[in-house]
Order: sequence, then C-alpha cells, then structure tokens
Amino acid sequence: MAKHWTQDDIPDQRGKLAVITGANTGLGLETAKALASHGATVVLAVRDTVKGNAAMAAITAEVPNAQVTLEELDLSSLDSVRRTAKHLRSNTDRIDLLVNNAGVMYTPRSSTADGFELQFGTNHLGHFAFTGLLLDRMLAVEDSRIVTVSSMGHRILSTIDFNDLHCHNAYNRVAAYGRSKLANLLFTYELQRRLSRARAATNAFAAHPGVSSTELIRNLPTIIRAGAEALFLPLAQSAAMGALPTLRAATDKSATGGQYYGPGGVGELGGYPVPVTSSRRSHDADLQQRLWATSQELTGVTYPLDG
Repeated sequence: MAKHWTQDDIPDQRGKLAVITGANTGLGLETAKALASHGATVVLAVRDTVKGNAAMAAITAEVPNAQVTLEELDLSSLDSVRRTAKHLRSNTDRIDLLVNNAGVMYTPRSSTADGFELQFGTNHLGHFAFTGLLLDRMLAVEDSRIVTVSSMGHRILSTIDFNDLHCHNAYNRVAAYGRSKLANLLFTYELQRRLSRARAATNAFAAHPGVSSTELIRNLPTIIRAGAEALFLPLAQSAAMGALPTLRAATDKSATGGQYYGPGGVGELGGYPVPVTSSRRSHDADLQQRLWATSQELTGVTYPLDG
C-alpha cells in the first residue's frame, strides 16, 4: 500500500521565504504553521492585523523558534495590494513561495473598493494583481512556487460571463463563488504556460482542501448555514488535513508545474493529498487567455512574462 503524504514529508525549508495570504485562520494558519515548523521564514499577509497578531502568537507558541512576520493586505482593494507588494519588494530580493490562500465565500452581493463583484474581485483579481507585482522576486529563485487555493466549487454553476463579470444583471452567491474558484484554476494554468515558455525557475500550482472545518461558510444566510453545517460538518476534516494539498503543492520535490492537488478520499471530500483533475472548462486555453487579458485590464497589473 502506497504511503500517504503528510506534514512529515515536507522537506527542510530553512533559508526559504514564504508569503501566505489569509494566514490568520483556518487553512492559511495551518499552512503557515507547518512551513514555519520546517524552518521557513513566513510572512502572514492578512486583512485583520489583530487576528494576524493572534495567529503569530499561536504559531510561536507551538513553534518557539518560528520566524514569522506580519503584513496588512486587503485583497478587495488594489491600493492595499500595491502598497503591500511595494513594502515586501522593498524588504526582500527573493520570495521562494507565494500561497494565494485568502478568500471569501457566498457573500451577499457587494463590491470591492474598485467596483468589482466581491468574490471575483477578492478571490481572483486581488491575487492576480498581488502575484504579478511580486513575481520578479521569484523568477530567478530555483524551485520557487506559486500555489493558488481553488475549490471543488469551481464545478458548480461556474461560467465566466465577460459581459457581466460584476453581476450587475443578476447575482447568485453560489455561482459567483464557483466562478471565482474557476478563475483561480484558469489563472494557474495560464500562468504555468507563460512560466514554462519563459523557462523561469518558478512554477504554478493549484490545490483544494475538500470539505474542511473552516470559517468560510459564515456568510451564508442563517437558515441555509444551519443546513450546510448539519450536512457537511460531520464529513469535514480538520483544517490541518485540509491544508495538506496546499503544502504538498508548495513543497513536494516530485511535483511538476501546473498540477492540481486535492484530498484523495471518496469524492475528494477528505483524505491525504494527491494530484486531482479539474473541470474541462478550466482547461479551455482560449478562456484562460481571455481571462488573463481581462484581469490585466481591470487591475492595471502586467507581468514580467508578458514582454
């Protein structure tokens, strides 16, 4: 029987710098804790610095020698994204790992500071901009990696309607979340293609946590949330288990660029991390390229891979 991949398989991370968005709770906190315990210097890029400081305290309490710092980052504001990226660039000349983990789920109809639909703007456009602004600190770093956290939700009601990206005509919170998670995958695959073409030392990966015990469903209406908790929480694995696909994508020496990791159990709901497949739509090259061009236009961020 094949051995399961666990945190014990994470190689020595000493000398590496990891930036993790949304690292103050749930999957991001578990990812940060695991990387710090294996020697990485970890930057927690979080919207709420009070919770971020609590997360740093939790990590250092468990990993006394942890090297952890905090950056304020609000992915729903391009001004915040640019400000944080500028500060990081001024303080380091190399980044080994960027984990695009932060996200919102099933929020009521609302907009980012820049007028984007909140889930698409935060989950995709914020990370697209943040990655592009930091990428030149990664391109020459051997085995540097960008890991973007998607979801099984990318298969649910998910399309990219370029005529109504910000849901002015109609809004369905489940469909909007699915679209943002589909965008995460489209972005990853297109980024990997561009990295490969440039023969960069950096690779792009995606991961999903299955059904894990986190706070993401807090934005559901009360009655629906109660039903979801009754249905899914008995099936949910811990946040530490849910973080394993991200950690494997981030550290497994046998991983190859463009891979998508998720739990290996029934229906990918839980279990130890393995390479998994994503929807046919996520592999549509024309859709990937159109989303990339649109994301550049909306954020004003161009990549050092784009000529």
